[in-house]
Amino acid sequence: MKSFSTLLLPLVLAASALAHGVVTTITIDGKTYTGSTPNQPKKPSIIRYITDASPVKGAKNDALGCGPGADPASDVAEAMPGSKISFLWVSANNANWPHDTGPMLTYMASCGDTPCNKFDSKNAKWFKIDDTGRKDGNNPKSKWVQADTMYQRAPAFVTIPKTIAPGNYLIRHEIIGLHLANEFNGAEFYPSCAQLHIGGSQTGKPTASELVSLPGAYSNNDPGIFYKAIFDSAPYTFPGPKVASFVNGTPAAGGNPTSTPTGTGSGPKATPTKSASGGCKLKKNSVQARSVNNAATVRPRHLSRVMRGLIAGRSSS
Repeated sequence: MKSFSTLLLPLVLAASALAHGVVTTITIDGKTYTGSTPNQPKKPSIIRYITDASPVKGAKNDALGCGPGADPASDVAEAMPGSKISFLWVSANNANWPHDTGPMLTYMASCGDTPCNKFDSKNAKWFKIDDTGRKDGNNPKSKWVQADTMYQRAPAFVTIPKTIAPGNYLIRHEIIGLHLANEFNGAEFYPSCAQLHIGGSQTGKPTASELVSLPGAYSNNDPGIFYKAIFDSAPYTFPGPKVASFVNGTPAAGGNPTSTPTGTGSGPKATPTKSASGGCKLKKNSVQARSVNNAATVRPRHLSRVMRGLIAGRSSS
């Protein structure tokens, strides 16, 4: 009869292989753009290339901005205020995203007069446009929206602010994996950046106090990052700044204590692509319902809900 450790080993190895991932496609108003695979030749894309699909560890990690070894992509996508964007996260081997616990957050940063395919993201000043936690808002027993990415291969949906001023912008989508966050420095950060040019004639902009640096906006001790009660269904507090006030049409001063969002250098002007291609002091936000729009060490004692179920089934047989 095989020992429990022998039975567990394949599961642990599988978890190790799948516990990493990337944004494989971004869809903007129905047009899909495909990203490059880490450690493979770059392809034309709006999604910034990363060298490693492993999670970023530590809130002060230099890779927290756009991912490990992030490099500007070749293309820039056109978008408009109110454009609908989806981010499809997958595992490193293109299977479904491997985690179901933790928030998804979206930031933007102006590239100024520099086309974003020439902009150094280390100079970016980010403002938050969306944070998405559990499906049923403040209900700590509710499942995380991230779970749909794992179980249904569902993309994450975000809406560009309807009043955003035109210009060159990076958009940064991030998953924070909390399945190990009951231990200090256990949270896993998965950031991904893409390059946009936004048209229109709106005037909405963040205030200076709403701009943050990444790394810089998070601390390893933040309650939304060092989440000791993750398996006790405790209420959750989003890390980082509040959603920028102009996103919700609220005055810059004050702001809503809970967020209910809508969903570098210099160089020559780039022509946006016309074809799809294939861790500071914080303001804290209480978790809300899903927004109105739409290299870590394997630790066998901390397994996902799916893994725990598999192990329980084997040990009882």
